[in-house]
Amino acid sequence: MKKFYIASSFQNIDMVREVSDILRQQGYVQTYDWTQNERAATLKELKRIGELEKEAVIEADFVIVLLPAGKGSHIEFGIALGHNKRIYLYSTNDDVNNPETTSTFYHLDNVVKVIGTVDDLIEKLR
Repeated sequence: MKKFYIASSFQNIDMVREVSDILRQQGYVQTYDWTQNERAATLKELKRIGELEKEAVIEADFVIVLLPAGKGSHIEFGIALGHNKRIYLYSTNDDVNNPETTSTFYHLDNVVKVIGTVDDLIEKLR
């Protein structure tokens, strides 16, 4: 049973839920569903959520990053890189391959870039 974590921004919450639902229906286990949280209002809440998300990334067999993503997602991306996790970087456009808009870390060997539709992402995960 493979475990996954999805990193993204609140603006992508519907897509995160869609991908999570599909993967869980296929027998995958989500290590943490941050979409169930309200936006943190205190530093104590931020710390608690950060600890949960960090542990979820470490526990996952692979991490999915849905772009566009915010600073928290990129920190989770870094945690996954540091733990040598397979990372699936999803984008609807080819900006990840544009030298002016990409990150050096998007092109490391354990990062699989998926450009297209959510169906393309799900197919790549299979």
